[in-house]
Amino acid sequence: MAEGEKIIPINIEDEMRGAYIDYSMSVIISRALPDVRDGLKPVHRRVLYGMSELGVSYTKSHKKSARIVGEVLGKYHPHGDSSVYDTMVRMAQDWSLRYPLVDGQGNFGSIDGDSPAAMRYTEARLKRLSDELLGDLDKDTVDFQPNFDDSLEEPSVLPAKFPNLLVNGTSGIAVGMATNMAPHNLTEVVNGIVAYLDNADITIPELMEHITAPDFPTGGIIYGYEGVKQAFETGRGRIVMRAKTHFETLPNGKEQIIVTEIPYQVNKASMIEKTAALINDKRIEGIAALRDESDRDGMRVVYELKRDALNTVVLNNLFKYTQLQSSFGVNNVALVKGRPMTLNLRDLIVYFVEHREEVIVRRTRYELAEAQKRAHILEGLLIALDHLDEVIKLIRDSRDPEVARGGLIERFKLSEVQARAILDMRLQRLTGLERDKLVAEFEELMRLIDRLNTILASEVEQRLLIKNELLDMRERYGDARRTTINQVGGDFSMEDMIADEAMVITVSREGYIKRTSLDEYRTQNRGGVGARGAGSKQDDFTEHLFVATTHEYLLIFTEQGRMFWLRAYEVPESAKTSKGTPLQNLIDKPKEDSVRAVLNVRNLRSPDYLENTFLMFCTEQGTVKKTPLEAYSRPRAAGINAITINEGDRLLDVQLLSGNSEVVLALRSGRAVRFSETKVRPMGRTAAGVRGITLGEEEGDRVVGMVCIADPTQELLVVSENGYGKRSALDEYRVTNRGGKGVRAMMLTEKTGKLVAIKDVNDDDDLMIINRSGLTIRLSLGELRTIGRATQGVRLFKVAANDEISSVAKVAAAEQLETLAAEAIEADTLLADLPEGSAVLEADEAESAPDSVEADDQE
Repeated sequence: MAEGEKIIPINIEDEMRGAYIDYSMSVIISRALPDVRDGLKPVHRRVLYGMSELGVSYTKSHKKSARIVGEVLGKYHPHGDSSVYDTMVRMAQDWSLRYPLVDGQGNFGSIDGDSPAAMRYTEARLKRLSDELLGDLDKDTVDFQPNFDDSLEEPSVLPAKFPNLLVNGTSGIAVGMATNMAPHNLTEVVNGIVAYLDNADITIPELMEHITAPDFPTGGIIYGYEGVKQAFETGRGRIVMRAKTHFETLPNGKEQIIVTEIPYQVNKASMIEKTAALINDKRIEGIAALRDESDRDGMRVVYELKRDALNTVVLNNLFKYTQLQSSFGVNNVALVKGRPMTLNLRDLIVYFVEHREEVIVRRTRYELAEAQKRAHILEGLLIALDHLDEVIKLIRDSRDPEVARGGLIERFKLSEVQARAILDMRLQRLTGLERDKLVAEFEELMRLIDRLNTILASEVEQRLLIKNELLDMRERYGDARRTTINQVGGDFSMEDMIADEAMVITVSREGYIKRTSLDEYRTQNRGGVGARGAGSKQDDFTEHLFVATTHEYLLIFTEQGRMFWLRAYEVPESAKTSKGTPLQNLIDKPKEDSVRAVLNVRNLRSPDYLENTFLMFCTEQGTVKKTPLEAYSRPRAAGINAITINEGDRLLDVQLLSGNSEVVLALRSGRAVRFSETKVRPMGRTAAGVRGITLGEEEGDRVVGMVCIADPTQELLVVSENGYGKRSALDEYRVTNRGGKGVRAMMLTEKTGKLVAIKDVNDDDDLMIINRSGLTIRLSLGELRTIGRATQGVRLFKVAANDEISSVAKVAAAEQLETLAAEAIEADTLLADLPEGSAVLEADEAESAPDSVEADDQE
């Protein structure tokens, strides 16, 4: 032991404990956890600041990544170069950050887990959004601290004009704790902060009306809302994510599952490799081939199914066994004044607003001091211009500048700064125009000083400034959500997440259903050849076509008298030319049973509406039945019996009644009967009904359509199988008792063919006609004049020799669609609130009236 040295015995446990605590605190504070104010860890902050100091802003050209890494290492971050480069690479990946902060040029990796190119090959610069994090650093807005060798200073936090922690999220593992924060949509986050600024007492549920859920850069679906709610309320929660998928059918009839978006932080190549192993091990069955068809245009992973595989079963197995379904464990841990804390949604917003208030106060003080300095100098210059001759004489008579400066200070009571500014003034500033400029600048500065003093004196003004800056950020950088939300239970309803818009819903004869935007259908002139409409496989064609809003309930009735319940938004959206989705994938319908009617109803919750609204049933053999809607408001998954169908008969149509409707039934033989709905008394759900019309004597005659009309100004449109049709006034059809043979509805010839449809119309309607080959035409009924019921009509659709009309539907004219949809929503709401008795007087009277005719017809 050297002279003067001595050994001090210590307890190894105490030494290890102290050393480990020091190490863990260093990791927590200086490495792994983000600051709640700017959402950055030290390495991220140093990379962004180093790039800013190097001058690689979004307006400058890219610089080699090795140059940037060297700059950050040498000045601010004395660790391995890989830590700096990996950090910069991640900030440039649009599948890692919701809003990337670095603009990379070259190979920066891929979602398949490919490594980026070496730093000597790639280049980078800051994104424009990064300037919003770094802006105002030169205005004393934040504290600076010495770098690792005290040779330079670096910011301890960035001014952060937007809430980066909420917007981009973060993840990190410290010692004894970790953080995992989800990214969110900038537009939603700004809306939430603005709501907090407007109401400081806002609650988390109220904030969730603006910030609905995390928004992941890879899109996908959030499956279930309970985890999101827990994360927002407590700072911890488990969010289930699913890939975004849809089904496609190949020309050979095989189906395939297409994946276009995968859960956040899932390695696509690894997911495909593991899925292939599961298929080979027979853990997942029904998949014939697996391909990755992704390219620069987007992601596309294809699971080709075997012929006997059910697509929904295979997809559910993929969700269960592969990373097509993953979870994100939210753990909102961040540093608040140097201490790690678990934060809920409101805490994150509150601390960000506090940071912005401090930044704005410090920036305002800096700008005020600079403005006052400049105003002070201008005051001196103006004094000199007001005494120009005297100032010039004093300067000329002075021996040197020091004497002149002292003379100016003594004579005009100027400060040292003012006197120096006068001496430094150029001769051109002595002109009258330059003096006017100085006066204007001084007045502008005084207004600015007043404004800055107002901001410093008022917290309301400070918050208003924060709000305006955030709204500007939303305007420049805000975008739409990428991640959709699939609501399962919870206090929020699915409708809250879905726009209520009108859609065309079609159902084919073989049971394929889809919904399509109305914008895809354009109006054509009468007699046109049509545009390609519903794509279908051979021998299939569209049977049902109608308009419904996405929030409505669909009541699906089959020809065997069963009824199923579906929400309109649950019908997959498809292009106009696509075949659609088999109904068996959405409801538990037997394959041999076909759909005969689909009703769209907005309200199935109000008892008054359910009991006072009736359905009218009609079968092909002419039987009708009236039943309250309430009987069909609680269907089961396997469906319920809607009507008892007699042997040899099948259900044709079901329609809603208004309470004073008149019913018109039309036969294939061209005859029609008109009677009041009061002629049919209300019956139970399983009743068979009574006779509505007597069929003609010719073989194969049957009912082709039923119309329930409440407005006597409506007209009747009939269409034949060869594309002929006509409008006739309702009064042309006289009112009779139900069960009669009816009157002639159309003059049928070999040219017109048999009757196929009857509809109630007016000038504001458009008509959509589809033939068996899938061609569709949309024409305005305003072009079709009203003629007598005994005529054969005019050509509406050019039908090929081996083709015929399959489906006819009316829709609102395109220019009135939005208004009519809104009126329909309002009307349903009013019906739901209808006072008892106001809509059922006629129905009640009909039930109590003697009915001598029905006794013989009851079946």
